[in-house]
Amino acid sequence: MNCEAVVQHLVKWLREQVSAAGARGVVFGLSGGVDSSVAAVIAKRAFPDNCLALLMPCHSPVTDIMHSQELTAKFNIPYRMVEIENAYNLLLPQFESFIKTEGNRGKLIRANIKPRLRMITLYYSAQSRNYLVMGATNKSELSIGYTTKYGDSAVDLQLLGDLLKKEVYEIAHYLEIPDVIINKPPSAGLWPDQTDEKEMGITYEELDRYLETGEGEPEVVAIIEKMIRNSGHKRQMPPIAIIPG
Repeated sequence: MNCEAVVQHLVKWLREQVSAAGARGVVFGLSGGVDSSVAAVIAKRAFPDNCLALLMPCHSPVTDIMHSQELTAKFNIPYRMVEIENAYNLLLPQFESFIKTEGNRGKLIRANIKPRLRMITLYYSAQSRNYLVMGATNKSELSIGYTTKYGDSAVDLQLLGDLLKKEVYEIAHYLEIPDVIINKPPSAGLWPDQTDEKEMGITYEELDRYLETGEGEPEVVAIIEKMIRNSGHKRQMPPIAIIPG
């Protein structure tokens, strides 16, 4: 992959999309992971004076905040810290007062509140500045629905949506993203010790291979194809009931 050409294309694409919407720039969440870091650096190139990163910790590892701040310092990316933990702590007991789910399903339901609170925060910031909300979900994750509906998938622009995870890493090296970000296991930070690959039950290497070639070990292919089927609703607008006339 020609990383320089891809980055130049994405910078141009961002500018065109923002201009077409009559907006001034972009706001985005910065998690300390490789995807949001790559997106942040490209956004800074596209809008040196009109981009803003939001750090939105919510029972988050301190290292993620430190890595985000390291990135903003290296690339001179403006950022704001918005603590959403208090909002989460107030809402959760209210939700669970009328229904509470236990086990792994309950853990996921509780965790998904966090990206949805971040979505609210990003859109408040964007609307206040006449910016668009930029997402950083890659093609691998979009393909299997590894996103929170109306959470991290609720954006105006998906900058990395046509890049496989391995291609995001290629661009990360090209952009000289800090090694500490590139080398750590990908994680949405939903709960302690959570990693993407443990939650998915497959590796990104296996997923990217399938998306490129349609090949893989039978058990891996079965997992991927099930996730693709089950997440179809995340990749389309809600269906509208058409009244026969």
